[in-house]
Amino acid sequence: MTGSTKEKVLNSIETNNVKFIRLQFTDIQGVVKDVEIPVTQIQKALDVGISFDGSSIEGFVRIDESDMILKPDPDSFAILPWNEKDVVARMICDVYMPDGQPFWGDPRHVLKTMINKAKDMGYEFNVGPELEFFLFEKDNGSATTRPHDFGRYFEFAPADLTEDIRREIVLTLTSLNFDIEASHHEVAFGQHEIDFKYSDALTTADNVMTFKYVTRTIAKMNGLHATFMPKPIFGENGSGMHVNLSLEKDGQNAFYDPDSDMDISDTTKYFIGGLLKHIRPITAITNPIVNSYKRLVPGYEAPVYIAWSGTNRSSLIRIPAARGKSTRVELRSPDPSCNPYLAFAAILAAGLEGINEKVDPGEMVDINIFDLNECERREQCIDILPATLQESSMYLADSDLMKEALGEHVINNILRLAKAEWDLYSMQVHEWEIKRYLNVI
Repeated sequence: MTGSTKEKVLNSIETNNVKFIRLQFTDIQGVVKDVEIPVTQIQKALDVGISFDGSSIEGFVRIDESDMILKPDPDSFAILPWNEKDVVARMICDVYMPDGQPFWGDPRHVLKTMINKAKDMGYEFNVGPELEFFLFEKDNGSATTRPHDFGRYFEFAPADLTEDIRREIVLTLTSLNFDIEASHHEVAFGQHEIDFKYSDALTTADNVMTFKYVTRTIAKMNGLHATFMPKPIFGENGSGMHVNLSLEKDGQNAFYDPDSDMDISDTTKYFIGGLLKHIRPITAITNPIVNSYKRLVPGYEAPVYIAWSGTNRSSLIRIPAARGKSTRVELRSPDPSCNPYLAFAAILAAGLEGINEKVDPGEMVDINIFDLNECERREQCIDILPATLQESSMYLADSDLMKEALGEHVINNILRLAKAEWDLYSMQVHEWEIKRYLNVI
């Protein structure tokens, strides 16, 4: 931390009469946690950090090694605009051990480590996510799955009843230094999307967490419930988090080559090759809950088939039409329930291995894969993503690359949590089973 950066934070606190600071961090599952301190403690927080009990956080440490430290990133300082009584700011933190070493299970540290590996190869990793979410009505304060509106894709008022709330979310994000590109109604009733400009992977991961926090807060203030659950309504499209990926080298887009086929470089193809090679274990990271796999089914625009293409949206990976500085790879399988720090780290690890080993992605598939039957897909060697959390977890458990990229601590905790969730889900008696079997068997 430079002295000038620290001074900027302290000056902003004084100028805006900030009373409290929320020190935010993220657990293994991608859930935002925070410790609120009075502004009188900000000097201590910036100098040495604030202690907390790490054993109470899912996937962190055991009770016999519980002392941990939060060290705020001053670049993340922002004033939360919805507190009317007392001015409250937030800062995103890195997690440290008492001996001053970064905590190996901190998702932010995991991503930083992989970013540094990319830098050693001369690359900067940029990510631009497209987050979808639902706005549902509440019943006596509890969330329902009743959509707040009955608009469809790109709908506008009066069918889209939520455009003013989207604007409020956008204005709030803008006040937190987001560069918003567009917002619109999505395909399903009550479903929406707000897109913000790409940035380096760490900033983008921070922004994803802030985006979800802001969206839920603004929805709550309007008497609604915002959810990033991948598939809350049967028979409707689910919510994805497509990620647009690019590498920069020596100030230039490393994916762009005007002298090559499709104007994309060999680096692009090798990066895609790495993603395709490791996409099954990656899926356990990018689609981490049982409900994720209710979205990854044919017929609802979600990617299911492991293939790459140009602009073809039926493939898992596509190359959007823009070129030059905007040349990028779009991975369409992640959903917004994932931990963005771990998801971006896993994606980057696979892409870098693809570059290092010059992994051939195979032939492009520029036909509508959804129209192919199983035999036709086999003839073109098009495989399918894992169908359940249990299946993707098995691939993750066997992945040496993911263990190296994310660390044994993170992988073991992800597998432990996935097994617990799958076992609990498998033991439930669901309403579908009651309706199907009760009066028949």
